[in-house]
Amino acid sequence: MGARCSKLSVCWWPPHFKSPMLENGAADDDGSGVPVFAEYSLDELRAATDGFAPDRIVSEHGEKAPNVVYRGTLFSSGRTVAIKRFGRSAWPDSRQFLEEARAVGQLRSSRLANLIGCCCESGERLLVAEFMPHETLAKHLFHWETNPLSWAMRMRAALYVAQALEYCSSKGRALYHDLHAYRVVFDVDGNPRLSCFGLMKNSRDGKSYSTNLAFTPPEYLKTGRVSPESVVYSFGTVLLDLLSGKHIPPSHALDLIRGKNFLVLMDSCLEGHVSNSDGTDLMRLASRCLQYEARDRPNLKAVVSGLASLQKDASTPSHTLLGIQHDKRSSDQVPLSAIGKAFARADLNEVHEILQDDGYNEDDMANAELSLQSWTGELSESFVVKRHADNAFKSKDFATAVECYSRFLDSGAAVAPTMLARRCFAYVVAGKLQEGLEDAKRAEDIAPGWPMGHYLQALALHSLGREAESHEALKKGTVLEAERNSRARTV
Repeated sequence: MGARCSKLSVCWWPPHFKSPMLENGAADDDGSGVPVFAEYSLDELRAATDGFAPDRIVSEHGEKAPNVVYRGTLFSSGRTVAIKRFGRSAWPDSRQFLEEARAVGQLRSSRLANLIGCCCESGERLLVAEFMPHETLAKHLFHWETNPLSWAMRMRAALYVAQALEYCSSKGRALYHDLHAYRVVFDVDGNPRLSCFGLMKNSRDGKSYSTNLAFTPPEYLKTGRVSPESVVYSFGTVLLDLLSGKHIPPSHALDLIRGKNFLVLMDSCLEGHVSNSDGTDLMRLASRCLQYEARDRPNLKAVVSGLASLQKDASTPSHTLLGIQHDKRSSDQVPLSAIGKAFARADLNEVHEILQDDGYNEDDMANAELSLQSWTGELSESFVVKRHADNAFKSKDFATAVECYSRFLDSGAAVAPTMLARRCFAYVVAGKLQEGLEDAKRAEDIAPGWPMGHYLQALALHSLGREAESHEALKKGTVLEAERNSRARTV
């Protein structure tokens, strides 16, 4: 039979079954609730976006270097993410892309939509970040339909973005290209966050392919480089957006300010809701950030301090200020148990051990029905076959396991969901994915309260490329496992 081993080795993985398990343990987090940065495979990100389907697109922009952001769901964790796919010309140097992504991926802040991974494979360049479900600041500021963004939320957005920039600067990531209202997004709680995507440089000289020259810091036009002071200038343009409700070129705004006509810059929607002193203070701060000479601009610490004094309704939750329904639970996020995570990662090593240790309690729960063979000698022969099947499964001789479990099940000696589960796994390993899926469904039918039937369906469906169905099966298994554990604790 060959040498035995206690764990399934890498070479044992069947060629048809590609696991999305990340090499550096992306399923873990650093204690902040945000996964540690990882390198994803192109197959996993393709699966997460249903093949980069058009209906998964969240945003699409860029002419010289077009890129698209997709809403994806990672099979390995059930986490909903934003996946940015760059045009092929944006990052010709793969090593530079990986270096940049890894550096940005070390940042962790509640003021950022944190970067959690990347992919650099087959000429593709992709970034993976936390998904923010409540649109961009630009959407709420420029394209509102019924309710304009309140002054309190505008000032909160300004403060949070300034804090994000100050944090990035403290970590040596002061360069931020094209800072504007589209770079600010709102999380599940309605809190404004700065998108991490803009922290990526497009080339070693710091240039950005998508720079709008009308909003570009003066020194950038001279040197082609972005400095920490340039970030303050860009932030000043965001303050103008918040004040005016429009994307106004800084030169035009400064002309109005110098002519003491700055009141015409105020968003008419704010009339009666903002004191003249608060409006004036914000205008002064914006004009200081937009000074032509970089040395005349305030540093980020001073900007944060100035915005802190302009905060209103500080105790009011962000979701209330934003006017959104608040639900802490995400329908796409699955809080998985250790067993659920093994199936979600498609970790065949661990799934094999789980099925091996599971025992046959579920067969009793399903009220296994013995046939009339129980009155004959044929029953004992059937259970000898079952013993052979169990031994073959334990030693990873899956062809023999399938044969013996099939003989036992076909004999009608007992209705056994755990044997169906083990045969399902053996089928999946052998590449007989449809047969494995059918066994998982039969196990669910026989023992509807048993999570393993759903977990195994998730495993088979993932290998078949049916990601949406796989996630649903994973969720059902998670719910059933939680219910079963709850019952066990009350006994």
